[in-house]
Amino acid sequence: MAKWFNLVAPVTELIDDLFTSDEERQTLNNQLQQIENDYNSKVLELEGQNIALQKQVIAAKAQIITAEAQGDSWLQRSWRPITMLTFLFLIICDSFGLLAFRLSEQAWVLLQFGLGGYVVGRTIEKASPGIAHHSKQLINFLRKSDGRS
Repeated sequence: MAKWFNLVAPVTELIDDLFTSDEERQTLNNQLQQIENDYNSKVLELEGQNIALQKQVIAAKAQIITAEAQGDSWLQRSWRPITMLTFLFLIICDSFGLLAFRLSEQAWVLLQFGLGGYVVGRTIEKASPGIAHHSKQLINFLRKSDGRS
């Protein structure tokens, strides 16, 4: 929204310079302010939709992991932890020089993504309903203060 304000301020100053009548200036400034308010409202609405979509993606990922964890096969339930433990073991061995070859940087990145998927993903999964709720409240508040319902 800051970029939009950087565009509105010079236009407002230009209006002040071009129109001599206070009434004309005020009318145009009001119209410009309405455009800015509409833009800000739309941005907030789109951000709310984005949060809702992110929440759906997180829920879908959680359903996949839950389905795997509740699966009939032992391998279906355990392949993710086994994979992460394998990479962790390789990285520990690499750190102590126990491997005949050095692991590439991608192995570290893969471990970070894997751990992030469990630790950060779970945190986001727990926090996203609250974020979505407060975003909706903010959008509704702004709409009411803007004269929309």
